[in-house]
This record gives sequence, structure tokens and C-alpha cells, in this order.
Amino acid sequence: MNTKIAKNSNNFIYKIINEDLKKNKNLLLHTRFPPEPNGYLHIGHAKSICLNFELANLYNGYCNLRFDDTNPIKENIKYVNSIQNDIKWLGYKWHEKIRYSSEHFSKLYEYAKELIQKGLAYVDELTKQEIREYRGTLNTIGKKSPYRDRSVKENLKLFEKMRQGKFNEGEACLRAKINMSSSFIVMRDPVLYRIIFSTHHQTKNKWCIYPTYDFAHCLSDSIEGITHSFCTLEFQDNRNLYNWILKKTSVTHYSKQYEFSRLNLEYSILSKRKIAVLIEKKIVNGWDDPRILTISGLRRKGYTASSIREFCHRIGVTKQNNLVEFSMLEYCIRNELNQKAVRTMAVLEPIKIFLYNIDDNHEEKLIVPNHPNNPNLGTHEIIFTNTIYIEREDFKEKYDKKYKRLKIGEEIRLRYSYIIKAEKIEKDKNGNIINIICFCDVNSLGKKPVNKKNPAVIHWISIKNSFPAQFKLYNQLFKIKNPEQEENFLSFLNSNSLIVKNGFIEKKLAQKIIKKINKNFIHLFFQFERIGYFCLDKLDSKENKLVFNRTVNLRDSWNLKKK
Repeated sequence: MNTKIAKNSNNFIYKIINEDLKKNKNLLLHTRFPPEPNGYLHIGHAKSICLNFELANLYNGYCNLRFDDTNPIKENIKYVNSIQNDIKWLGYKWHEKIRYSSEHFSKLYEYAKELIQKGLAYVDELTKQEIREYRGTLNTIGKKSPYRDRSVKENLKLFEKMRQGKFNEGEACLRAKINMSSSFIVMRDPVLYRIIFSTHHQTKNKWCIYPTYDFAHCLSDSIEGITHSFCTLEFQDNRNLYNWILKKTSVTHYSKQYEFSRLNLEYSILSKRKIAVLIEKKIVNGWDDPRILTISGLRRKGYTASSIREFCHRIGVTKQNNLVEFSMLEYCIRNELNQKAVRTMAVLEPIKIFLYNIDDNHEEKLIVPNHPNNPNLGTHEIIFTNTIYIEREDFKEKYDKKYKRLKIGEEIRLRYSYIIKAEKIEKDKNGNIINIICFCDVNSLGKKPVNKKNPAVIHWISIKNSFPAQFKLYNQLFKIKNPEQEENFLSFLNSNSLIVKNGFIEKKLAQKIIKKINKNFIHLFFQFERIGYFCLDKLDSKENKLVFNRTVNLRDSWNLKKK
């Protein structure tokens, strides 16, 4: 038993399954994950993946991967492949072969004809707009289509005509005959089949009529022997249709649908439709952009599969919609990287320091730990010389009593190295500081200053030990907590969602990375001291310039902002 699951086993889904097992001790739990291949998976899908696959593992059952491929206009084989890769990367294995709703199309077509023969479905020739108008609203009942009372014989003939491609798209559809006065709009003669002339990635041009999600989903569950079909709360009303279709057809297996709350995460968009808009308008750079919460984007940003699973376990499964704090997601990866990321130094906005009392040919090797609390991660070598880079923000020209870093006349310690004192600055003709002249206390290595407070510590890199690198600092994509609720969500974009810095990392570290860059590794993690946790971006990195994506800050900046 997975102990993480056992801790959460008091949620309503486990209670449902346990009750079902009490009633039927021979019940073999069979779940499924049914993504539509019209985009990449995001962290909301990860929640569903963890639930379905881990339930199957916990109860020694099965979990199918079934692609809901009922709309060839929006679907693409690249999405099929990316979804498979994401599920494998998250650490899960589906039962037997990959399944597709399209492999059931012949059976679904026969079930549709069965409903027609029972007088429970009819071919309608209203337009899409007219169907919407006839359906009514929450406050007004629907109106029957003028084509609703066609004979069984005529409907069978017209449905076959649809099948043969003798109608144009939008000219006809197959609708269930249920109740146009139902309080559930989904039960007001829903569409079961529509005409689409588009090549399908699996069936090619075999079909020109395609079942709707509601029709294909429940019947595919039944055909595959799914016992528990879990979906999010927006499909709660659709359960009535799910059960109606199963009861009105001659299926021999009755799956049960249960709903749980979808994931809503602060400052984020998890709608595939809205993510597609961000991509189309070039606001983000594709489905794996680290600013969007696709699994590919999170992976590229530096999130691990284990951190995403941990996040899904922590938020749990409920029937109540709520907005999850983004800091919880960041906590999961920060907590993991804090234990295993190698510590090293990098300078993102370099400014040069010259130590005038150190010889030009002085080159001192210093051995520093890769992790302060984990000696098993070993050590690495850095070089101390008389010309180094520090962060531009670690020096302030104007006196500020509260400023605890380098300033004229004050001392600072270089991380793992000596104490230095700034004495004067050099500027270019535009007034920009190009060099800070400092004195180095050559007796201060590893020693506390006598009769003085310990100075603040800053990071640095010797110019001789520097290698050019680009740093991509990712921030939230939206300025408001819940952009998902806003129809005009593009109005709330954060213009500083990506900040690019060009600086340096340690040369010996860069040389090690370059050796690995063409090898089949997923992540190379680092904590750049005092800056944050970073991951090498394999796609953008080159041998002459490495690119690093900031995975997460060292501290919980979200709650700090609130305070």
C-alpha cells in the first residue's frame, strides 16, 4: 500500500470504493484516465492521473489510458505522444495497450441505431444556433424540434445517409429523444452524433460522423469494463445523461460516474482553450513554456515528477471547489531541491571588483562543499583572483545605514573567501559604474574579524573562473489571483512574467554540464547561492552559452508579499 494514499484514504472516493467492496468482495476496481488529445496535459490533469492510477494500485486493480478522440478537427498525434510521455514521466503505467474511443466507433454506431430503433433518438436538421435556441435556458423550458417525431424507419435511413457523407457539415445531427422540459439542460435532447469531414489521426477517413463526448464516454467505459469513472464537478449534471444512455442501450456492464473538484491554482490558467489562446497570440512560447502549468512546462522549469505527485497528495480530493495557494506547489519542489540540489555560485548582473593589493598572477584554489548539510554530495573547486564579479545589486554607491552589503568604506565577506573593503569606484563616460576598487584582508580567510561584528556575505565569481550563462527568471503570468474566472483574462497579464539576465557561472561547473548536455538526462539542478533554485534548459543551451530556468525562489515570496 502506498503510504501517501493511505493517509488520504478518508476522502469520499475511498469511502465509496470501500462500500462497494463490502457489497461485492469480488469487485475488481477498474479506473481510467481519458484525456482529449487536443493539447498538452497540465497540473489539473496530474491531479486526475494521480487519483486514477493510484486508486488502481492501492486496490490491486487496473487503470486504462483511453484517448477521447471524438473531434478530429482539434486533435493531433503530437498531443497523443506528449500525453503518453507525461504519464510515463509522472511514474505511472496504464493497463495493457493504449485505448482510443475511436476503436469503439463501430460499436457506438450500433448503439446509436439501437436508440433510433427504440424511438429514443432522431435525426435533426436544425442548425447549431437553432438547437441552442430551442433548448431553452435555466429559467425557460425547451421547445421540441419540428423533426423530433420522424418515424424510426426515416431516422434510420437519414442516419445512414449521415454515415455515407451525403449531408454537409452542420446540416444534420443525431439527437437523443429525452425531455425538452427537463430541469437539466443536458437532458433536453442532447446531440449524440455530428458530421465532421476531417481526417482522423487513428481512423483516417473511415468515418465522417463522430459521437459526442457524452455518448462515447459512458459507452466506452462500459465496453472496457470500467467500474468507477471519475471526472470533475462540471460534469455532475452530465451523470444523468451518462446513466440514461447506459440504461437505454443493451450494454451488459454498468459503470458508475463520480465527480470531484477540479484544480484551481492561484495566478494561473488551467483551461486548455485559454492556454491555446496564449500560444496563438505568442504571449507564451508554446505548450512547454515554463510560465504555463502544463506538465511539460513545469518539467522544463525544473519541477520533478515526485514534487508534482507530492503536491497532488497534499491538496487531496474533495467535492468542494477552492483556490489552492501557489505557494503550496512551490513548497513541494523547494523542499525537494533543498535536499538534493548542488550549491554553487552564479552572478546574474555582474559588476567588476578589482582587489588592488592582490597580485595579477595570484590564483588561489579553494575547496567548497556542494551542500552544507549533505557531505555525500562532495565538494568542488573555485578560484580566487584579484579580479572578480559580484551582483550589481550587492553594491550601493550612496550611503544607506540599512544597506548591509558592499558600500564605500564598509567591509563584506566573499562567500567561502576573504573579507574585502570598498574604497573607490570607476565609471564610464555615461556615469555607469564599471569597476569597484577594493582592499582584501589577506588574513581573514576562515577567520572571524577581531572586535567587530561578522560582515554580511555575498557571492562572487573570479573572472578567470567565469563562463557566460543566461538566466530566465519566471514569475506568475497573471497579476490577479483567479484569472480563470475572467472572460477578458488577457487584460491581467503580468508584463514581468519573464525576466532574462546575462551573467556567469563557474567555468569548471560549465565544463561538466557541457559534457552531459547531449546525454539523455532529464534535469540538472543547482542552487545558485542567495539567488534561487535553477534547472538547465536543454533546449536553449549551447556549448558556448548555457541557459538556466529559475525553478523557484529560495524563500516563499508569495507569503512574504502578503505580509
